Amino acid sequence: MGNENIESKEIRSVAIYMRVSTSLQEVQDTINNQRLALVEYADNHNFKIIKEYADEGWSGDILKRPGLDQLRLDAQNKLWDAVLIYDPDRLARRYSYQEVIMDELTERGIETLFFTIDPIKNENDQLMYEVRGSFARYERTKIAERFRLGKLRRVKSGYVLTTEAPYGYDYVLNKGKKGTPDYVPGHYEVNEREAKIVKEIFSWVADLKITLRSIVRKLQELGIKPRKSKRGVWNTSTLSTLLRNETYIGIAHWGATISTVPIKPLKDDRYRKVKKTSRRMRPKNDWHKIVVPAIVDEDVFVRAGLQLKKNFELLGRNKKNDYLLAGVIFCSCGHRRTGEGPQHGKHLYYRCTDRVYSFPLPPNCREKGINARIADEAIWQRVKTIMSTPELMLKQIERYIKEGRNKGASGSTIDMESTQTELVKLQVQEDRIAVLYSRELITLKKFQEYVEPVREKIRQFEDQIIKANLEKTPKNEILLPNPKEIAIFAREAEHKLENLDFGRKQLLVRKAVNKIIASPGTLQVYGFLNLSEIHVFLFTNDRHCRFTKCGKIHAF
Repeated sequence: MGNENIESKEIRSVAIYMRVSTSLQEVQDTINNQRLALVEYADNHNFKIIKEYADEGWSGDILKRPGLDQLRLDAQNKLWDAVLIYDPDRLARRYSYQEVIMDELTERGIETLFFTIDPIKNENDQLMYEVRGSFARYERTKIAERFRLGKLRRVKSGYVLTTEAPYGYDYVLNKGKKGTPDYVPGHYEVNEREAKIVKEIFSWVADLKITLRSIVRKLQELGIKPRKSKRGVWNTSTLSTLLRNETYIGIAHWGATISTVPIKPLKDDRYRKVKKTSRRMRPKNDWHKIVVPAIVDEDVFVRAGLQLKKNFELLGRNKKNDYLLAGVIFCSCGHRRTGEGPQHGKHLYYRCTDRVYSFPLPPNCREKGINARIADEAIWQRVKTIMSTPELMLKQIERYIKEGRNKGASGSTIDMESTQTELVKLQVQEDRIAVLYSRELITLKKFQEYVEPVREKIRQFEDQIIKANLEKTPKNEILLPNPKEIAIFAREAEHKLENLDFGRKQLLVRKAVNKIIASPGTLQVYGFLNLSEIHVFLFTNDRHCRFTKCGKIHAF
């Protein structure tokens, strides 16, 4: 631990680290309160404060924070003798995270001091510190559970818990003091101006059978804007959600969704204050109903829902045509191109989706559509030609080996020394969590909760080491198919490729092509042929082929 030798080392300079979790804490100025306490501590002990680090609005369950990362980077240069923190839970909520940071600082000869607890001098102090951390996490879990049950009781009592009301309503905050006669809980009130628009939208769909895109155009013509929109226009998805929302017939819901960590996040931000930025629907039986003022009649709501379903079933674009390059073809502006078949599929085009995102405003992209039949045939013939021509594949293998020699001169892109160091730290951390469990300081459930993230990181670092070792291996030493194997593959592939149905053709193209940037007259194709994977795909009776990746398909 960072404080074991506190008395044996003279500390003259320190850095201070502060953290608050929520915007409410920021408003209450708790960062400044921490600063005042730490400055007073430093003055009393004759410490000179070299630098301050702060993370405002960051959860202690997240280790990747900008202020903390900067502190860890500066620690490498040993700018100060110790780090002064108000309380261990300001460093991190999880004891395992505290251990990682404190061990890292100790290895660099830097002490960790806390305002609220005395320095750790022996094993008994260390054990008490571990117990304190375990009980603190247990207490936080209990508080979270009490908070959840409190919200559930309020919902079952008919109170509306939300941050913003749906379009057509205003959310009225709590009034008065809870438990007094003048107390009024948070609730919805009908916004008469917006409610009139909501009734019109339901009537247009239920009575006039108007499509969503027609409604978007109509609202734009009338100058009616949604509450929140950077472009100031309605989206069909917003209208679809509105028309399916049972709040408008007097039944609001709480607990319909649950927050989750996104599998494929839209933004790959380095720092994320919130991990669970995605939502997942719960089973409808788990939803809690709350009675609110109705805006539309149930009959109109039902008829609008049926008309929505009918409109979707009758959409021309749902009568799908075959588009070989669907999912991999893009416009030069950066948006995807999607298939469109005017005149009931007489003509097929790949058109830029910018027009969809811009509607009802004019599109920003002026690129014309690409003839889908010509593009599909050109790409398919190119893939066939490469896979059935041994000379082309051997040429790609030669280029692959040549590029490997050039890259090999610059060495591996992975820092093996730091990776190995981090791996050792994680393994030590895993052992310490196991010790906590063996001493019965944490339950099996908590042990699994603590150890799984650590083991996942260990697997990631081990994968990086394997990758680094592969990078060091010259590519001419990697097992590549020889000319005879290439000739056999090409001969068998030529026959197989002639008899593939559309579905298997499309799967093969997606295996070979990563991205196509298309503009009138030009197709730029990026990808590679993984012969091992393709061999298994085409010849399922032989699943032990040792072909490796042999290069990229260049633009044509």
